Amino acid sequence: MAGFAVAKVGKSFGTQGQLTINLYDTFPSDFTIEEPLFVYIDNLAVPLFFDHFERRGKSGGVVAFADFDTAYRAAELIGKELFMGLEEELLGIESEEDVEEFSDDDELYLEDFVGFEATFEGHEESGKITDFEESDWNPLFIIEIAGREVMVPAADDFIVEYSPSGRTVHFELPDGLLDLN
Repeated sequence: MAGFAVAKVGKSFGTQGQLTINLYDTFPSDFTIEEPLFVYIDNLAVPLFFDHFERRGKSGGVVAFADFDTAYRAAELIGKELFMGLEEELLGIESEEDVEEFSDDDELYLEDFVGFEATFEGHEESGKITDFEESDWNPLFIIEIAGREVMVPAADDFIVEYSPSGRTVHFELPDGLLDLN
């Protein structure tokens, strides 16, 4: 593992994915949230971009990370150490919009498909999944196809196959669904 540990995730704090963190002596006093911290998940360094950071005393803090905006998702980070000093160029990360690399064995959530290429059974045109709208009744993928946004229900029944390493999803949709939008 490269870099150096600066904190450890403690426990959940609230219902919107906030977490407590225990700051080590190595945590910089002049820290700003513009730079990500990193966590190792399955031996891969994953950048964590901040939505919120609040110091609580000298050795504590409350944080909210982008893409970990539910208590369920944030719970994945509990007990993990947070690192600095990893060279972003070595990880191939150019901006906050870059998404972590997936292998075909990784467990994926529907929101992880944002950024994947979408292809459709019986259609020549393809698109890019630009957003995921979570809802208990009808979660949706927002897919940009030829300059227009199309809403596609995020249902397992419509996903024929996907490749996390290839960052593609192939859908089989009911006739006319792509034309509704």
